[in-house]
Amino acid sequence: TSALLEVVTDIISTVEFNHTGELLATGDKGGRVVIFQREPESKNEPYNQGEYNVYSTFQSHEPEFDYLKSLEIEEKINKIKWLPQQNAAHSLLSTNDKTIKLWKVTERDKRPEGYNLKDEEGKLKDLSTVTSLQVPVLKPMDLMVEVTPRRIFANGHTYHVNSISVNSDCETYMSADDLRINLWHLAITDRSFNIVDIKPANMEDLTEVITASEFHPHHCNLFVYSSSKGSLRLCDMRASALCDKHSKLFEEPEDPSNRSFFSEIISSVSDVKFSHSGRYMLTRDYLTVKVWDLNMETKPIETYQVHDYLRSKLCSLYENDCIFDKFECAWNGSDSVIMTGAYNNFFRMFDRNTKRDVTLEASRESSKPRAILKPRRVCVGGKRRKDDISVDSLDFTKKILHTAWHPTENIIAIAATNNLYIFQDKVNSEMH
Repeated sequence: TSALLEVVTDIISTVEFNHTGELLATGDKGGRVVIFQREPESKNEPYNQGEYNVYSTFQSHEPEFDYLKSLEIEEKINKIKWLPQQNAAHSLLSTNDKTIKLWKVTERDKRPEGYNLKDEEGKLKDLSTVTSLQVPVLKPMDLMVEVTPRRIFANGHTYHVNSISVNSDCETYMSADDLRINLWHLAITDRSFNIVDIKPANMEDLTEVITASEFHPHHCNLFVYSSSKGSLRLCDMRASALCDKHSKLFEEPEDPSNRSFFSEIISSVSDVKFSHSGRYMLTRDYLTVKVWDLNMETKPIETYQVHDYLRSKLCSLYENDCIFDKFECAWNGSDSVIMTGAYNNFFRMFDRNTKRDVTLEASRESSKPRAILKPRRVCVGGKRRKDDISVDSLDFTKKILHTAWHPTENIIAIAATNNLYIFQDKVNSEMH
């Protein structure tokens, strides 16, 4: 596996490949979006194929102040979602806690010259000096990437936006906060439709919040949202305008023998992702990733332990607030492997067919070009093998919350605090 390291100036808060995998966007705590572009493959330098280099950087959000509530609205980018490409330009949605913005990314490598009524600096000429007419021509210039805000979707959320998802109809998208989900049309900024509202009449009766939501990849009427109680609700917009009554409820009954003070906290779902096929859903809670079949609501068809060795450490993880960390999860292009992050800059991969799993580390040592990623092991007491890491020496400040997998190839992007690591499986890519 080969690795590439990019240092971003601030803590990365989201990572997202576009639909072809040619572009990769990261959002950070400072409200910036950095877009990386994949370099074309070169026959002379086969090892440089597929490297991602900075394509464009822009300030997406600024810090704001809500005067009515006396609240600061931070500029941190919570989520980025690419829109399917319709023409030469690329489009993406970015959101902070309150405001969603639609950005257009275009390239310019030509400029018009030879205007009749303007001089070289763009100033209007004295018309009496114009004695002949010429046809303006386009002259080549250095490539310029322009990012322009197309639309701003504001005032749709009272609570913090945790997810946005573009619908397969390519016309609408939804945004979810702690208690409500809104449906927007990409062309209309001044109104949205509220499709889920779980806010109780009396806030003291509040028992759960929405943690993530996503549209089905193929059926534009279906979407799923997860809750802090560990349940998933699949909703059908054909059934009613307000989807407060779900079509399906996916919930695993709790094992009474595992019941503890922390049970509810660690069962909260931090991320939900439909498989590319649309048949399965992947969810992440604090200790596990689960695969659910849309046709079976009673329990997940697969459960993978991410870091079960932390079960005995929940008390100290509660005290240092790590137990509330929200880890994301990702599918590979063929839905056969799943990936999610952990502590100590570790990330985990689970092969659904062979049931093999591996722990890998995103570190400066492994990020030298053509460096091979070595599997890591965490040992719990007892005998320690060479290179094993004991649970007590794990660094809980180094955590991989945000990961993304290229839509078709074995290329992954891992955000480790303020470093972006890109790893590529060279063995498979060299066979092509």
